[in-house]
Amino acid sequence: MTSNDPTLIIHNASQLLTLVGGPQRGHRLGDLGIIDNGAVAINDGQILDVGRSENLLARYPDCEALDASGRVVMPGFVDPHTHLVWAGDRAAEFSMRLQGKTYMQILAAGGGILSTMRATRAVSVVDLIQQTKPRAWDAFIHGTTTIEIKTGYGLNLADELKQLKAILELDREVPIDLVPTFLAAHAIPPEYEAQPEAYVDLICTEMLPELLAWWGSNAEDRPLPFLDVFCEKGAFDLAQSRRILERAQGLGFPLKIHADEFENLGGAALAAELGAASADHLVKTCPQDIEELAASSTVAVSLPGTPFGLGEDKYTPAKAIIEADGLLALATDTNPGTAWCESMPFITALACRKMGLTPAQAIAASTINAAAALKLEESIGSIEPGKQADLLILKVEDYQHLGYRFGTNLVATVIKRGRVYVVEPPAPTNR
Repeated sequence: MTSNDPTLIIHNASQLLTLVGGPQRGHRLGDLGIIDNGAVAINDGQILDVGRSENLLARYPDCEALDASGRVVMPGFVDPHTHLVWAGDRAAEFSMRLQGKTYMQILAAGGGILSTMRATRAVSVVDLIQQTKPRAWDAFIHGTTTIEIKTGYGLNLADELKQLKAILELDREVPIDLVPTFLAAHAIPPEYEAQPEAYVDLICTEMLPELLAWWGSNAEDRPLPFLDVFCEKGAFDLAQSRRILERAQGLGFPLKIHADEFENLGGAALAAELGAASADHLVKTCPQDIEELAASSTVAVSLPGTPFGLGEDKYTPAKAIIEADGLLALATDTNPGTAWCESMPFITALACRKMGLTPAQAIAASTINAAAALKLEESIGSIEPGKQADLLILKVEDYQHLGYRFGTNLVATVIKRGRVYVVEPPAPTNR
């Protein structure tokens, strides 16, 4: 065996979902590139070869083999929008919402993001890591192999950097790959409640330059983090969002935006204009903004767990985005207030029921298109030679069980950078 030979072959997959061909626009969404009785050869954490099992086993007869036992093998899920690092919880707010309080009413009363801000400011980096690590593992055992994580619960430079430190340290402690995003523009902190423009000034003139310098000293071997803004009534208006995003872009930060969750302020069109990697939420996006988004390279990221968590009836207009030839992705929006859900399989099931996606479309939106929302489509999101060996073996023979089933974990095995993690509990023995 030479260094160019595989170190592991996963074979006997009932359906190998390759998703070859890059991000999937419009009606192409759902092209899974299925190989029946498929196999994947892995070398040094990367995919070396893909094909039918009999061909790969004959080509590499001396390689260690992992039998998928006639189950589905697919790319690992990519979750491109979460708020995974926080302290405390907001269980009491759930009861308030059930009694009729809206999200924005709770925020205006000092709850919501500001409640988590107070809890997050009060703890150390070590505490943040300890509270977050179980959530990261929950995401991993449900098949997420790459996850984006935002700051946004510090709302001052010191505590926003504390969240970034926690993300970078956690990235070294768990197998899942973490992609950081700086979200100081998540809400107006109490210190600036009467002067929101001053907080925008602070972000643009102090926080972003200091973040750039801090990153160069603490994470110079990594790409710059994304810069995100919550463009919404009660948070940052369109002009404020533009100012922050343009300042960040001028410093070299890649962009994201929270847009149109509750009102259509034009954030999606702004994202398209500025070439943002993604525009996220998009529940109230108007047809014209959908057209502008679809004509760009910006990915429309839907977060169906959030309206579900809020008990609302409106979801991202997925069919309109598909009809416009847009790029649609899915994410969990894992957060303590509206969507404490680390499970991408549940999100796919929700998208099928509430957004009208087929299981195939939901899978593509959760893998290759979700990778594009993080500008990582060249390295993850599909099963192709040269890409990172991030794979899942499901407990089922047919991919359509993703979406069809919910509330249970269909992931049996996670392969992360070629390393095998068995998450399926052992079969019971007779006693």
